[in-house]
Amino acid sequence: MNPHLLTANELGVRLEIVNGIPLWEAQPVYKHQKAIDRIRASIAPVGPEACGCIHASDVYVSFPDSSLKRPDIAIFRREPDEEDEAITLVPEAVIEVISKGYEYKDLEIGPGFYLAQGVKDVVVFNPYTLAVLHVRRDGTEQGVSPVDITLECGCRVRV
Repeated sequence: MNPHLLTANELGVRLEIVNGIPLWEAQPVYKHQKAIDRIRASIAPVGPEACGCIHASDVYVSFPDSSLKRPDIAIFRREPDEEDEAITLVPEAVIEVISKGYEYKDLEIGPGFYLAQGVKDVVVFNPYTLAVLHVRRDGTEQGVSPVDITLECGCRVRV
């Protein structure tokens, strides 16, 4: 193996492909991971009609347009079939936690992309300002953390 060819993980970056364009960002810092863990611990079904509220963090999802993304938190109706490769089940909801210097990727690129792929709820949380953006096809709401959000799939999450 050529010692000059390193993997993205060895370089400390995460790679994604969105609409055919490669995007990268630095590996998350502790503050970022703490926010993800706190949010994931709050995800729960609301009522008997709720979906499975299955959630995964930082897993590759292969979207219908062949884009490959790693949402900070992806919430699924059921367990995905794939365990050893990118998940092809479109998430019901996606939650992104902003990393410093990568606000544009999460605020400008992410919401429109996810909605176009069939994701029903996109939530973006800025752990530095506590701003919360919740985007659906029918509109956008802004709030300040902590805020409880009921997702279209019937899950509730505290961001």
